[in-house]
Amino acid sequence: MPAPAVSVVVPTYNHAQFLGPALQSIRAQTLVDWEVIVVNNFSDDHTVEVVAALGDPRIRLVNFRNHGVIAASRNEGIRLAGGELIAFLDSDDLWHPQKLARCVEAIGGGLDLVCHGENWTREGAPPRKMLYGPAARASYTRLLFNGNCISTSAVVVRKQSLMRVTGFREAPQFITAEDYDLWLRLARDAARIGFVDEILGEYRMHAGNATKALRRHFEAELAVINDHFATLSPAGPVAGLRVRRRRALACYGAGRGFQAAGNHSEAWRWFARALHESPFILRLYAAAVLNGAAALRRRFA
Repeated sequence: MPAPAVSVVVPTYNHAQFLGPALQSIRAQTLVDWEVIVVNNFSDDHTVEVVAALGDPRIRLVNFRNHGVIAASRNEGIRLAGGELIAFLDSDDLWHPQKLARCVEAIGGGLDLVCHGENWTREGAPPRKMLYGPAARASYTRLLFNGNCISTSAVVVRKQSLMRVTGFREAPQFITAEDYDLWLRLARDAARIGFVDEILGEYRMHAGNATKALRRHFEAELAVINDHFATLSPAGPVAGLRVRRRRALACYGAGRGFQAAGNHSEAWRWFARALHESPFILRLYAAAVLNGAAALRRRFA
């Protein structure tokens, strides 16, 4: 069999109710030269039956024990991939029909990684349009000091580039931020990163990927940036202030996440951590005022 143009890696665990629509969104692609590798962490729901029912020889399921480290599942999919290009789709997300065609066209223009826009959707709420990038934000320094601007389910990347940086790191402290670490290492390796300013997928938010994972995610983000900061050469007090500002921004982001979830006491803790790192994040003070007002409204409602 000739190698496909794109190998799609779909890690999954007990997401049978989401996996079917995710796979159907791949089958609906206008570009049909693809394979799918569903890396199943020995789900105990009907995941196997969902894949079998499709009866599509381009889709294969591999049982792989990842011990709670999704990066290991993605690396297994990369290892098994036959295509020169790799796309990732989390099993609870969706693609629009033109996704692969537009990304393959873009990457053919001399890029190593492309990322498109997504709608962030939640049941009962209007979709939120998210366009990532721009390319100027995807340098190593900008990614490190300004934060992530790439989404895993929106990425198509050359397998050769992934292999050169040895794929995702599987360190437990990076779980939920291992993708951010990978984009950093690809940028440091001089990967050419570009963006397609079109909405070509959906990131679906639900109870399984929302509030309960916030603390773990932001602790993981801090672990990633601290790990990368440890490799930087000391460059005086100005660099030290930039490092502290970046940590403060991560803590601020966590506080805003908890604030949006209605957990105002946890938001206070993260805002306090941000203030300890750097008092120069002006939006932190506005967020703190809003958090206090929301907490008061809830208390006296």
